[in-house]
Amino acid sequence: MKIIVFGATGGIGAYTIMHLLQTNKYELVAVGHRRSDNGFYESYGIPYYSVDISDYSTFDCLPKNDVFAIVNMAGVLPAVNYNPRMFIKTFSLGQLNVLEYMRGVGCKKIVFAQTPADLWYLQNTDTPMPADAQRSFPPSTDHSIYTIAKNAAIDITEYYHNTYGVQWIALRFFNVYLYTPNPYYHVDGVKRMISFRLIMEKASRGEDIEVWGDPTRSKEMVYVKDVAQLIEQCVENQEACGIFNVGSRHQVTLEEQIDGIIEIFTREQKSRKIYRPDKPNALFNHLDISKTIEELGYDPQYEYLDWLRDFKEEERLNRFEKLWGIKKDYF
Repeated sequence: MKIIVFGATGGIGAYTIMHLLQTNKYELVAVGHRRSDNGFYESYGIPYYSVDISDYSTFDCLPKNDVFAIVNMAGVLPAVNYNPRMFIKTFSLGQLNVLEYMRGVGCKKIVFAQTPADLWYLQNTDTPMPADAQRSFPPSTDHSIYTIAKNAAIDITEYYHNTYGVQWIALRFFNVYLYTPNPYYHVDGVKRMISFRLIMEKASRGEDIEVWGDPTRSKEMVYVKDVAQLIEQCVENQEACGIFNVGSRHQVTLEEQIDGIIEIFTREQKSRKIYRPDKPNALFNHLDISKTIEELGYDPQYEYLDWLRDFKEEERLNRFEKLWGIKKDYF
């Protein structure tokens, strides 16, 4: 089966392609916005095409037939680049272009990502967020236009389902954890180290680690390899359609997060925890994954400590060096 993966130079896209490659079941095509992948996919026998998802004319280079499914993980995050026009172009217009391409080549299946910000009004509560709760968007945050664009992609896709019979699966998840040599993101335009990467760095040096706010606040800690396995299940599933939550079987408290990082990343001296209840609380989130388990057979394999160990091994191997470079490129 020929599977085309958009967003192939991003984290989820790259790990998904590597997972699907290992199954030996698919003919894979990698698609990214970058002009070149530096020969990364060619080294695995996978063709790479540079496509601007917001410009339909650039799709001409893609295969014209025998496409079984599309996996669309293309996108940009507000924490990386706050650009409302780009959100609309990438997620709304981009999804429309992908669906038009599918219609032209006779492809009837698409798997893509949805943001949990569409359920913003259910966050920070003890109630797990249902997969089929009413979608909305934050009234006024840096995720507002981003979420509007994502919601529009869902509505457009539903139209193609109703009109052309496209089977669609949207995977809703919070942060997906994975190793990349770039440990930075941007907050209000300011470059900052991603919090869990900063804690890893401190633990490796034996430095004190501050525990902000309520240490019992818990969150979803989903590892990229569980997402990649789920995407394979989506590709294989012939009936499921709609939005599915992607979470972990057990939410991880802030204290457990820090304890785990200290356990796995300590080299010599063990870090001390410094409690700071005066600091802001972390986001509390909990997705109801029952629908994903029942209809897609979702079975997360990586508990928190498991993926920390695997993350450390991926850091050592740096399998994606050709694609993303090395740590010193970003430091």
